[in-house]
Amino acid sequence: MYQDFNKAELKNLGNGLKRKILAHSENLMTVYMEFEEGAVADVHSHDNHEQITYIINGEFEFNVNGQEYLCKAGDSLHFAKNMTHGCKCIKKAAY
Repeated sequence: MYQDFNKAELKNLGNGLKRKILAHSENLMTVYMEFEEGAVADVHSHDNHEQITYIINGEFEFNVNGQEYLCKAGDSLHFAKNMTHGCKCIKKAAY
């Protein structure tokens, strides 16, 4: 599947979060996210797909299955199906 980044809609999710849904399949979804400083993505899980996160810039506190990680530009994370994860932006950024 091909998705032109510039043609994907940047949707305001509220609470300082914006998202573009990019290329995806039945098992994996790629999204582009923008976070305002202090914005929180509540802890959640996905029962239909895996997720890979790559930090472009900024800093985030991630909670993955109850374990805390401080993530910055260049870091990446993998979340298997049903793995709980969430984060807080501690330095304004996009990932």
